[in-house]
Amino acid sequence: MFLTRLSNLLCVKSIVTILLTLVFGYLTITNRVSGQDFLTIFSVVIAFYFGTQSQRLYDNDTTSKGKS
Repeated sequence: MFLTRLSNLLCVKSIVTILLTLVFGYLTITNRVSGQDFLTIFSVVIAFYFGTQSQRLYDNDTTSKGKS
């Protein structure tokens, strides 16, 4: 179970999401990006990430029910 979650975490989308979070967090702390801009960009990235995860789970669930 743990190894499965770890391998899922290491997919490209997850790495990009984590890196973007770290970069924009750094830029916000160093006052290169305003807090409002950070919130807007971070919200879009997180919504995209969780939206694709949710869609993948839905597609897998639909496919497995169709095979039964």
